[in-house]
Amino acid sequence: MTKKTVLLDTNAVLRFLMQNDEEMYSQVAKLLMSNDCVTTVEVVAEAVYNLQKKYKLTRQAIAERLKDFSTLQENLLLEETIVLYACNLYAATSLDFVDCLLDGYAKVKGNPVFTFDGDLKKQLGGKLLNG
Repeated sequence: MTKKTVLLDTNAVLRFLMQNDEEMYSQVAKLLMSNDCVTTVEVVAEAVYNLQKKYKLTRQAIAERLKDFSTLQENLLLEETIVLYACNLYAATSLDFVDCLLDGYAKVKGNPVFTFDGDLKKQLGGKLLNG
């Protein structure tokens, strides 16, 4: 039987990042040590939202925790290049994390973005579909 990749949900990621429930943290840590795990972009975005709103972490602290998390396993983050780009931008700007992800898709993958958001338009520069 082949080993399947385990998808981590937001709660698992948060328990691991915050280490505020020893039993849950330990379960996630063991899972990461013994399985191939994946975290989707959607889960990362929801985790960022919770880390900022519920746990009141700074943008820089959130970015650092996510970057450290990404080093635990190869391919742990889907779209890792985009997510890490977004983490750096998030730490350095006031853009929300999803806008940072969109800028990452534009700048890293060359995808044009359609938006009405003025701050995102500024950040995107020439990568706008609607100029």
